[in-house]
Amino acid sequence: MKKKTLILGASANPERYSYLALEKLKAHQHPVLAIGRRKDFVKGTEILTGMPPINDIDTVTLYLNPKNQEPYYDYILSLKPHRIIFNPGTENEKLAALAQSKGIHTQEACTLVLLSTGQY
Repeated sequence: MKKKTLILGASANPERYSYLALEKLKAHQHPVLAIGRRKDFVKGTEILTGMPPINDIDTVTLYLNPKNQEPYYDYILSLKPHRIIFNPGTENEKLAALAQSKGIHTQEACTLVLLSTGQY
């Protein structure tokens, strides 16, 4: 099943894990949306800025440290994703608790590993 995924903390820098995740998600044919600090394009996907309205998100995968996640709490929760993936370095007990209180599944995992092992 293809899962519409939002990469929060996206980068056009090929050395960043968010860039690699975008490539790998697209390779696995998951629809991808990306939000970062700067507008850009990666493999035909536009990196948006701000908090644009988005519908039907299955997964939000985080590439922002916990402090940089704070302004996005309400936005992330308003998207009503089925799950939030906290990639290494993004673990955040406060956001995880808020999400779980809204019935959103949270997972501390690496998106790249999940995709590589067929667990995504």
